[in-house]
Amino acid sequence: MEKETGRVEAFSDGVFAIVITILVLEIKVPKDEGSHLWHGLAEQWPHYAAYVVSFLVIGVMWVNHHTIFGHLKRVNRTLLFLNLVVLMVVSVIPWTTAVLADHLRDPGSAKVAAILYSSLTVVYAVAFLGFWWYITHVGHLFHDHVDRDGARATRLRFGLGCIAYPCTLALAFFSAPLTLAAHGLIALYYAANQIPIPLVNDGPSGDGDDDGTEEEAEGHVTAVP
Repeated sequence: MEKETGRVEAFSDGVFAIVITILVLEIKVPKDEGSHLWHGLAEQWPHYAAYVVSFLVIGVMWVNHHTIFGHLKRVNRTLLFLNLVVLMVVSVIPWTTAVLADHLRDPGSAKVAAILYSSLTVVYAVAFLGFWWYITHVGHLFHDHVDRDGARATRLRFGLGCIAYPCTLALAFFSAPLTLAAHGLIALYYAANQIPIPLVNDGPSGDGDDDGTEEEAEGHVTAVP
């Protein structure tokens, strides 16, 4: 049974909002007093770095999710479950972020924490690609103005995360700080580079407005974060 997307978007937005808020709760208030408070604040730099990177990562995930649902007019049962899988993976990010931040300065455990963090992003990339592949495969969930064949052609570009994140996983075996930095750079790259979801060109007679901008002619999402 197919339904409109409103409730799914509201639920998903709520999950993203909670997850991205939980990130900051992992930054604890230092117990130092007086001038020693500066030292206590400085000692938490791994938590600040992990927070910024994960905020960017989740932010790009939300932008992608929001934009894709803007091109859907209905959802079905299968897509609901695929969406839940995506949200399930996203919900774990605050935990992997906290593990990485707590162990970033420990040579013995930093590598394990970085491997854990990168492994989850690989799982997310696969889950999101499966989510997008299903949407483009069935096709009929899109609004009528979406070019369905053109949307299917974006699968490869959406799958770039399945290449980028395994690379961060390999890097995690050598350096946890560099792994965190790599995730930050990937998030920034995806935020700055959008993948167009092609729309049907109705021609000059479409809606009586033939002077629309390119952004009005195509929907854009970033690459898989």
